[in-house]
Amino acid sequence: MFHSSDLIDASQIIYEDNHLIVINKKASEIVQGDKTGDTPLSEKVKNFIKQRDHKPGNVFCGVVHRLDRPVSGIVIFAKTSKALTRMNEMFRDKTIQKTYWAVVKNKPPHISQRLTHYLIKNEKNNTSKAFTTDRPGALKAELSYTLIASISNYHLLEINLYTGRHHQIRAQLSAIGCPIKGDLKYGFDRSNATPFIHLHSYKTEFIHPIKQGPVSITCKPTTEDTVWNELMKLL
Repeated sequence: MFHSSDLIDASQIIYEDNHLIVINKKASEIVQGDKTGDTPLSEKVKNFIKQRDHKPGNVFCGVVHRLDRPVSGIVIFAKTSKALTRMNEMFRDKTIQKTYWAVVKNKPPHISQRLTHYLIKNEKNNTSKAFTTDRPGALKAELSYTLIASISNYHLLEINLYTGRHHQIRAQLSAIGCPIKGDLKYGFDRSNATPFIHLHSYKTEFIHPIKQGPVSITCKPTTEDTVWNELMKLL
C-alpha cells in the first residue's frame, strides 16, 4: 500500500493507452529523482499503475523527456521499452511539436516573433545565458511566440519550441526583456507566493510510436492562481 504522496492523482492523467501515459505535471513535482530525495513523478506514475492495476511485479515507466521543477504541464512517459525507444528517437529528431504558455509582465516587442539565440549553460548556478551571436560552446536555440491575451499587468504568450535546450524559454524570453512571472533566476523582480513560475507545457503533437496515428494532447493549468485563471478566461 502506497502513501498518497507517493502516487499521482488520477485527475493528472490526460492520455493513456497500452504504450504511453501522459501526465499534467504539478509545478512542484520533479520528473526524475534528484539530490532532494523527493519522490519523482516517474515513481509516482509507477506506483499508481501498480496499485490501480494490481500488478504483482515491476511496472515499466520510461522517462521520455523532462520539465523543470517549477514548470507545470504535459509530461510523456512510456509504458513499454519499444515505445520509449521510439519516443526518444522522435525527440532526438525533433518530430514532436511542443507548445507552451508563459505569463510575462513586460509586453514583448512584437505581437508575434521568431527568436534565435545561442545558449551557454552555467553549471555552477544551473542557468543558461542567451546571446544574439554564436560563440564557442554555445548551442543554437529557436522558438516563436505569439501574444494571445493580456490583462492589466500581465501578458500571455503562446510559444512554439523548435529546439530543446536547457532553460531555453526562460533564457530567451529574459533576453528580450520579458522574464516569466515568478522566475527570479531569469530576472523577474519577485517570486510567486508558492515555488512555481508561470510557464506551462500546454500542447504536444506527435505520431504515435506504435499505432502510427497522429496524437494531439492539450491541457490547461489546473491551479487556483488568479493570474492564470484571469488570462484563461480570455481564451
